[in-house]
Amino acid sequence: MWFTFAVIALLCWSGSDLFSKIGCQSETDKYSHLKMVTAVGVVMGLHACYEIFIGGVEISWSVILTYLPVSILYILSMAIGYVGLRYIELSISSPICNSSGAVVAVLTFATVGISDDLPPVALVAVALVCLGVFFLGLTEANEDPELRRARQDESNRHYAKSWIAILLPVIYCLLDALGTFADSRVLEVLDEDSANVAYELTFLAAGIASAVYTLGIKKQKLIFKQEAPKYTGAIFETIGQFFYIYALADTQHVAFAAPIISSYCVASVLWSRIFLKEKLSLKHYLSIALVVAGIIILGILDI
Repeated sequence: MWFTFAVIALLCWSGSDLFSKIGCQSETDKYSHLKMVTAVGVVMGLHACYEIFIGGVEISWSVILTYLPVSILYILSMAIGYVGLRYIELSISSPICNSSGAVVAVLTFATVGISDDLPPVALVAVALVCLGVFFLGLTEANEDPELRRARQDESNRHYAKSWIAILLPVIYCLLDALGTFADSRVLEVLDEDSANVAYELTFLAAGIASAVYTLGIKKQKLIFKQEAPKYTGAIFETIGQFFYIYALADTQHVAFAAPIISSYCVASVLWSRIFLKEKLSLKHYLSIALVVAGIIILGILDI
């Protein structure tokens, strides 16, 4: 079943990318990213209630507070990622965001050191991801404005050339990596199920706070057509997390499941080409190929 779980996780997380992009790309709704946080908070809160009252997962204020720094890093990264979706193609954003595994590897090397039994290919993989992100940013910054406009005409959306557009997914990547790195340390003293519920309840609190600000203070209205993609993306995100845990629970096949799930950004690029009509230049795709190759290698090595 590990293969089925891994594929479902891949499809759900790439689907979450797609629907989150649709839900956050509005040029007229400057609060779309906060509404997205509310959507994810609501869905995760419902799942947390299921885990507590039906699944029997134990939770306490102590667990929530212990896991709080990790939760904050993850939630901040996602919120910034949602902001970034308004300014850049999903085809570019998703591979950058999914490069956090390479940053985790760098943090591990820096704090623990490079072990003697670490295969050299792991260092090559990290280098591929870093180079890919660098060249992706360089390509974005130096692309001819007329060529940019020509390739973006098909999707009927034009994105301005800006380092901010690249910087936002990079910030997501760094915060997510810090969260993952901290996660590995905190889970040494916490049960995984309890930690996940603590994260979901914290996200619920963030969602409520976002709703109070956007609906209560800023008097924004919820329009079903605009909110449906957000909640669809939130559902896919939560389902993907569920199957991710079970896919990796089969310890005998982790080396096979990890690279399958890690390559979900490939599916995100595919969906963005099919459904959003995003079209990139050859240099973009070559840079993305470097990132994806590094991510898959890291997934195989399970760094």
